[in-house]
Amino acid sequence: MKKLVFLLVLTISTYSFAQNTYTVNNETLELKTEVEGTLDLLWNTFDNQFRYFVKTEDGTITELTNAKDSNNKYDNAYQNTLSNITGLDTSQTKLTLYSLKQFVNDYNASKNSSYDYDNSKPKLKTRIGLFGGLTNNPFVVNPNNKKVAFFGAELELFQDNPMPKHAGFLNIRTTGDTDDFKYSSTQIALGYRFRFINTSNFNAYAQTKFATYVSSKSSFTYEDSENPGTFFTQDLSSSGFDVPFIFGLGADFKVGNGYVTFVYDSLFAAFQDTEDNFPMDVALGYKFNL
Repeated sequence: MKKLVFLLVLTISTYSFAQNTYTVNNETLELKTEVEGTLDLLWNTFDNQFRYFVKTEDGTITELTNAKDSNNKYDNAYQNTLSNITGLDTSQTKLTLYSLKQFVNDYNASKNSSYDYDNSKPKLKTRIGLFGGLTNNPFVVNPNNKKVAFFGAELELFQDNPMPKHAGFLNIRTTGDTDDFKYSSTQIALGYRFRFINTSNFNAYAQTKFATYVSSKSSFTYEDSENPGTFFTQDLSSSGFDVPFIFGLGADFKVGNGYVTFVYDSLFAAFQDTEDNFPMDVALGYKFNL
């Protein structure tokens, strides 16, 4: 029996409330202020990479870094930096906006009894979408490489973050058949997306459907070997849960309150064989924020 091992790591982030220009090590940077107090927490994204800084009361700004050493292991330099500045234990502090915010808030509160702050975790946000497309059913025997239409709907979940890189989704799609390719199906899938290009107006991502439930119907016509010229039609139906890890690529384009989305799905699967035809499974749709 196939086993599912799925780890979904969400980058935890909250909205900032100020942005200013600073010079750090001769580099001019636009930084957002996440926390103000005895110690300030500053951050922004540059070339799709998060960078974090702290500013002390004397105006000194220090970047929090976590580079790999000669053994290809992270050096956790940011923990040493924070410990030297605050004198606190930083071993449980992660280089994420939420974890750093929590640490700096706790430190500021220890220095000022009237310091007020909120360390609540950011909430999940959702998008809902509708889509349609064409597929040659890459994982189904299709001798003549027939393309059929499909349509569906999707619910996407992600952290309340200005530019979330990670998202989970649940979608359902129904595929039709044709006169010469009698196969139709309904698929319900759970999946995960990672946005490797992530801007406010455009993002591109890799995705995997790690769990699916498929209900299908098919019809086959064959000739009776004992009575040439006599044909029979057999109808088949099946349904079942699988863990195929189906991989695809997609892109979202900001339009209005949502995104025009394009997905090239079913390129290959880790635990499901494709047939002889080159995979063709493309969808175009629109999803909007709830």
